[in-house]
Amino acid sequence: MSDYEVSTYEQRQEWRRQHLLSDDGFVSGLPKIELHVHIEGTMNSELRWKLAQRNGIALTRGTEKIPLDSLDDVKEAYKHIRGRIGANSAEGRQCLSFFEAYYGGFDLLQNEEDFYDLAIGYFEQASRMNVRYCEPFFDPQGHTSRGIQMETVMRGFQKAQMEAEARLNVKSQWIMCFLRDMSPASANEQYIAAIPYRHMIVGIGLDSDECDRPPLLFQEVFSRARVDGLRITSHCDFNQKDTHEHIRQVVENLSGPGGERIDHGLNAADRPSLMDGIKDKDIGMTICPCAYIRHTAEGEIFPRIRKLIDHGIKVTIASDDPAYMEDSWLIHNLYMIQEKCKLSKADLVQLQRNAVATCWADSSVKKMLLDEIELFEKLLSCPANYSLP
Repeated sequence: MSDYEVSTYEQRQEWRRQHLLSDDGFVSGLPKIELHVHIEGTMNSELRWKLAQRNGIALTRGTEKIPLDSLDDVKEAYKHIRGRIGANSAEGRQCLSFFEAYYGGFDLLQNEEDFYDLAIGYFEQASRMNVRYCEPFFDPQGHTSRGIQMETVMRGFQKAQMEAEARLNVKSQWIMCFLRDMSPASANEQYIAAIPYRHMIVGIGLDSDECDRPPLLFQEVFSRARVDGLRITSHCDFNQKDTHEHIRQVVENLSGPGGERIDHGLNAADRPSLMDGIKDKDIGMTICPCAYIRHTAEGEIFPRIRKLIDHGIKVTIASDDPAYMEDSWLIHNLYMIQEKCKLSKADLVQLQRNAVATCWADSSVKKMLLDEIELFEKLLSCPANYSLP
């Protein structure tokens, strides 16, 4: 296969199989930090079926609304989620599109228990991958616009968050994202509604369809959040219309002085001025390679990632919406970038150090994370002299 041909589902599954077979314990054992994962995008097929049964909601796929009458049907539909297909195409009529899967999952979240199940499912998966700290995104407008109370969402998330720290040893803070295909006024209303939950929310972000929805359209709410002490990030999706201008706005202007992280932003590698601005301001970047290879040739992806890394930018690796992206979680993204960017074990460790540097944990948590990474390195070099805690 040419580096400039989009891979097939079968090829990507073969890469996955080879990666899992090749693991010598390094990638799986490495303490990890995840800074770009949408909690609503972690709803796996089993949870989708469970919530549908609990809440009496019929499941379908495609614009033809083909019924999904069993868990096996749902699992099969998940294998064929397509990111960029027209609703009237053959695939669009019979397969779930990404946004159909993503926003369709919102409708299944009806009560506190549902939100708890969603969040604890991710935290349990994170624990199995040795994720030690994470900052999940959530999209409250997608719930409050359906009549779900903010309290319902946050109580479910908080219960899972507290349990994850106590039972799974996974620490977390939440990033509240605004849906950029909704209005700035709606974003402001949502921000006000979230004020009582400020103790849970460390930052705000911007996601969903960014076509003709630049970051500065939401400058008012981001500026207010900056004054209130919240941290600032924004999606700048790969190969989208006006993406270079959107990246520039985040680097230079968003919330006043600019953002503190950029989610995706891979096209910054196209312009030295953007890379220089990101590096000079020490802005972190959250990159999700398995999200891109589903619709873009690897020759357009991995040289860009390598360029950002070689430029000295604090790149971190994450999973995005793993349940809807061929079940590709953080660990699979690390395997992928290790192979395709020819990263050494030291490079992979540095990616985690980058994540510690750019995460929004307090200094004591950052020290704990760095100590665990250092211990992991010592265990590898002198396994006879150390034991895992």
